[in-house]
Formats: sequence, C-alpha cells, structure tokens
Amino acid sequence: MTDTGRDLSTDARPLWTSQEVSEALSVSSQVEWQANGVSIDTRTLSHGDIFVAIRGDRLDGHDYVPNAFENGAAVAIVAADAELADISGVSESHLIRVADTQDALEKLGQAARNRMSGQVVAVTGSVGKTTVKEGLGLVFAQLGKTHISQASYNNLWGVPLSLARMPADTVFGVFEIGMNHAGEISALTRQVRPDIAVITKIANAHIEHFESLEGIARAKAEIFEGLDGLKTALIPADSDWADLLAQSAKDSGATKIVSFGESDASDARVISFKLHDHCSCVSADILGQPVTFRIGAPGHHQILNAMAILAAVQVLEEDLTSAVLSLGEMKAMDGRGRRHNITLPDGELVVIDESYNANPESMVAALKTLGQFPRLGQGRRIAVLGDMKELGGQGDALHKSLVEHISNTDVDVVFTVGRQMKLLQDALPGGRRGAHATTVDGLKSFLTQEVHAGDAVMIKGSNSMGLSELVKSLIDLDMEEGFGASPVQNEGGVS
Repeated sequence: MTDTGRDLSTDARPLWTSQEVSEALSVSSQVEWQANGVSIDTRTLSHGDIFVAIRGDRLDGHDYVPNAFENGAAVAIVAADAELADISGVSESHLIRVADTQDALEKLGQAARNRMSGQVVAVTGSVGKTTVKEGLGLVFAQLGKTHISQASYNNLWGVPLSLARMPADTVFGVFEIGMNHAGEISALTRQVRPDIAVITKIANAHIEHFESLEGIARAKAEIFEGLDGLKTALIPADSDWADLLAQSAKDSGATKIVSFGESDASDARVISFKLHDHCSCVSADILGQPVTFRIGAPGHHQILNAMAILAAVQVLEEDLTSAVLSLGEMKAMDGRGRRHNITLPDGELVVIDESYNANPESMVAALKTLGQFPRLGQGRRIAVLGDMKELGGQGDALHKSLVEHISNTDVDVVFTVGRQMKLLQDALPGGRRGAHATTVDGLKSFLTQEVHAGDAVMIKGSNSMGLSELVKSLIDLDMEEGFGASPVQNEGGVS
C-alpha cells in the first residue's frame, strides 16, 4: 500500500477539501471543491490536483497557470500580486490568492503533518539516502498504508510538496531531506518532525560549500533538530563522525540513539555476509534480534543501507520478519545501480546504470561492485566515469585519487567524460586507459561501437554531466528495441 502522492481509489476520501485548505492557509473559499493531489509542475499535473505556482530562480509557476487549468487543475494557489494572462473561462473563485506561494505550500505540508497520527521517518546522508528511503517504503508498505517522497524530492520545495501529498490516514511516512549548504536541513526537518531521523553515510558530497567533512557531518546532524514523537536518532556506527552525530542528537533532544554498521559496538550489527552478482546474503543482529536475509540489490553498500532500514523497523516494534522478506524484493533504481541486460547479435551486454549522481565515496562503492561482477565469457568490465561536481578546491585531487581504487579492483578499462575526469584518465596505467571525451555526445557513438557481447559496463557521474544519455544509447542497441539505430553525431571529440 505505498502511496507516492495521489490516492485514486474510488472509495477513499479526497486528499484535500476546500475547507481544509482554507483553514490551513487562513483564506476564505467561495466555492466547494475536492482535490486528490498537489502539483507544482503542469507536465505531471493530474486532473483534480491543486496547482501551486512557485516562483523559482529560472521559472515562474504563474506563467503556467493556464496550462494547469487546461490539464484539469481543481484550483490554483497563486500570489496576490500575480498578473495572470490567458485564463479566460477560469473563475476567480478557483484562484486561491496568498502573500507567498512557497509559504502556502509549506503551510499545506504542515497541515498534512498535523492531521497524520502515524509514524514518520526522515533520512539524510551523503550516500544512500534515496535508497534507504525507498527501502523503508518497500518494507513499511507490507505493514500499513505508506507514503514516501517521490524521486529525490528533498529540498525547500520537494519536502513540503511531499508532506502536502500525504493522505490523512497514512500509517508510515518516509521523507528524504537533502542539502547543499549548512542550515538547509534544519528548516526542512522542522517541517517533517520525524519520530526517527536516519543519517546514512557522511562523504565528500557538496564539499565545495564546506570547509571540511566535519562541516558536512554537522550540517547532516541538523536533521535531529526536528525530532518529535519517539525522538530516535539512527547513526552509522562505522563513521568517523559517529561520536559527533551522537552528541548532536543528544543536544537536539533525542531520547534514543541507535547505531548501525559492521563494528561490534553497533546496535544493528552485520555478523557476516556474502556478495553475489545479483544479491547479497546477510546474517545480522538487529537490536538483539538475530536475522538472516537476502537483499535483492547487490553491493556491499546495500548491506549497510539494509541495516538502517531494519533498525528503524525494530525501533518502531514492527514485524521484523516481514521486513527481511521485503528486502529480498529490493531492487536498484534507475541511475542508482539498476542493471539492464542488452541483447546483441552475438550475446548479451550488461549495463549498470549509476548515472544519477556521484561523489568519491559512491564512486568507490560502484567500482568495487563492478570489479566483483562475474565475467561473461571473454567480456570486459568497463567503467564509464563522468565528473563529480561540487568538490571545490579538492576536486582535481579527488578525481585523480580514484586511480588507486581502480588499480585495486578488477576493472579492465575506463572511459571518462569531463575536464576533471581527464586528470584521472591521464593517471591511469596504459592498459586500463580507454577513450576520453569532453562531453557525453563526444563519447556516445564511440562507446556504442566499442562495447561487445559479454561486457559489463558501469556508467557513473554527477547528474549534471548527463551520463544517463549514455545509458539510453546502450539500451537502444538492444535487438528487441531496434538494434542498429544511428548513433548520435560525435560532437565532443574522443581522445
């Protein structure tokens, strides 16, 4: 029973009524209406949604109010000073005018949080937060009506939007909270008010905005400031910043601190594990409860994600047996390790899609997983790596330092994209040095011609590098999807 923002069952109560929104926003409503969803994007808006016109850095949602009503919006929340064009046929009574639409979205989120009497978990971290959020959603869905934030809706508009989409009868709410700068998580966690706040792994993500990893750890620890209800903090026991996180949790009023990891001191502790190409088998102790289980997603990092998930279940005193069974169905997501089996004329090509994001920690984890992938005949293990963004002055050194990890893994050849990855390419041993391109388009046609049946290709880089296009180009090679399609023109050059 996982809900991701819209309840379409015919016998369910509406997500919002005109009276509820009027009370939440302290405005009067001239007509009665009901809504089954909340949207800030007309491209994904469904009939009967509330449209909130957000003013962003690049786009103003007020420009899209006509599109919202064309797509069937029930009402639109707009700024009082907004001049709206081309909305002939739309009654003013279907416009809710407020001083600030961002504030209105946050008030809707707060009203949704206030009316929900279930348990709420919030997740942050440099690595693994989306996977843990999705895993918690998978597990909780077997235990009661569950609402999770969609995709990576974890910022100043994504968090209140996810809250505003939460049905009143939700039993478990799971929210992801992200940040680029110090102070951002503090405001968001106070909106979510989690019973349990989880920090996954602290790593060099967004380091350009911080003086040190300690600064990142302190920024992530802001999630404890919003603790409510059970006031429980879940922290990674194996982190160099475990003591700092625990102290921050205490200072924020946490009444219970639970650790997870591989060290003997962990409350949720890995006892043993075995990695396989498509899964991992684990024996663990979860707050005194021994369990043995399988994780459907491969990789050592997924084991630690599972420890956080099971620790949360045990803290809530929910069915641990159901939870470990659910983890067997856990799959890697698009951009975060999903595998595609591509049929070529002479065999099969495997594409591992890690294209959504990258930092040094997640890059090393992905390389290790690739290095353990079983060889398919004479096939190679190929890494296609794009620049890791937001590393500041440490960026060049951190890119070059990957050569050590590549040398220690069984990866055959490395293709690179971007200015900083050129530094890695130049540092690689000659036998592992593949092609380099300044842009994704520059590598696309070369890569599609270079791969062969039996190869396993892992593609990873920061999302802004657009490496998902390389994933798509390899998927397009599938004979069932039209093998032999014309490759995109090489625009960036290969060196």
